[in-house]
Amino acid sequence: MLNISKNPVNKTVHLTGFKSTDMVFHQRHYKHFNRFLLGSAIFGFIVLFLPWTQNIRGRGFLTTLSPDQRPQTIQSPIPGRIEKWYVQEGDVVQKGDTILFISEIKGEYFDPKLVERTGAQIKNKESSVISYGAKVNALNQQIRAVQEEQVLKTEQAKNKLLQSKLKVQSDSIDLEAAKTNLKIAERQYERTEQLQQEGLKAMTDVEEKRLKLQETQAKLISQENKLLAARNEILNAQVEIQRIRAEYTDKISKAQSDMYTAQSNQFDSEAQVTKLENSYTNYAMRKEMYYVRAPQKGYINKAIQGGIGETFKAGDRLVGIMPANIDMAVETFVEPIDLPLVHTGEKIRIQFDGWPAIVFSGWPNVSYGTYGGIVVAIENFISENGKYRVLLAPDSEDHPWPKDIRVGSGANTIALLEDVPIWYELWRQLNGFPPNYYQPQNTASRDKK
Repeated sequence: MLNISKNPVNKTVHLTGFKSTDMVFHQRHYKHFNRFLLGSAIFGFIVLFLPWTQNIRGRGFLTTLSPDQRPQTIQSPIPGRIEKWYVQEGDVVQKGDTILFISEIKGEYFDPKLVERTGAQIKNKESSVISYGAKVNALNQQIRAVQEEQVLKTEQAKNKLLQSKLKVQSDSIDLEAAKTNLKIAERQYERTEQLQQEGLKAMTDVEEKRLKLQETQAKLISQENKLLAARNEILNAQVEIQRIRAEYTDKISKAQSDMYTAQSNQFDSEAQVTKLENSYTNYAMRKEMYYVRAPQKGYINKAIQGGIGETFKAGDRLVGIMPANIDMAVETFVEPIDLPLVHTGEKIRIQFDGWPAIVFSGWPNVSYGTYGGIVVAIENFISENGKYRVLLAPDSEDHPWPKDIRVGSGANTIALLEDVPIWYELWRQLNGFPPNYYQPQNTASRDKK
């Protein structure tokens, strides 16, 4: 009764004697309520001392364990134009299957017989290299022949020089003999002339001796001329040797110059052959790139570049593919303050989006619908969202993950730490303190060793 009216009902109407009032205003009702409150208080006090597992919660999504198993896009390393599609979205492709065919859009590659013509150029240049090689060999043989001829000519000139020297010696001896004969003839003439004056010799003998003296003088002059001529022959032989050396040096130098020119042309042709072979390989590989193929077995997710005749640049994404054979993993993120509590090899509980679960984070044994995971990698640098990335793999000791989960779906993670009383956990949460510093037993034993 609110007793709003100035005429209270309870003073004029007696409520006793009614069954309903007896049930409402009976004093035993307050006794049961007090017992309930007392029991609840005792139960709450006991609950405060029950164990509670401290944990770190995180939000992440499903991914793959290996980088090569994650969803990827296929790009073309060359620019081109889409000509034909061989697949549709949702198709399963094997490694090496052709996804689409593209054509060239750069002018220097429009020639359909570019590879064949480059191969023909390579053959022509290789023939040029062979020709220059033959010319180099011919010039080497010519140089050797000229060098041998030079040796022979030089030896011949040296022999002639030696003969001239020997002739000079012979003429010198003959000159000395002529001088001796001249002296003898002069003495004989003087003796004969003296005897003729004394009357012992006839005038005829004097004239004979004078004639012989003149002949001897003539022979001396002739011998001197021969000696001078022989000495000139020595000089001529020496000049001839120098001329032969100069002549054949000029011939050898010219032949060597031609050989070096041929070698230079040969090396240049070889360089051009190498360059053409490089271009031939590049053209052949570029021609193979006209067919965009699947890098591995997977599913075609989405055609990013669609249509026929659409052009694209080098490196543009053409189509998305999801690998078929994958090892599932969970990528979750933890706060920087909780990072020291997470260790490699530690067990994590995972709740997948879309899968029913009853989770008691402090009592993992009571939870239902969660799956086991193991920490396999912890990022050393903070992510863009201000948290650290942690990669989880399936726990082989726990029941397997569902088969129908897909990469990219969400997941909640719970990292289990130490067991503490509930009152301590409430006190920590009210004060905003971090969980107790936790270190796995295997890590602690390793540190002790």
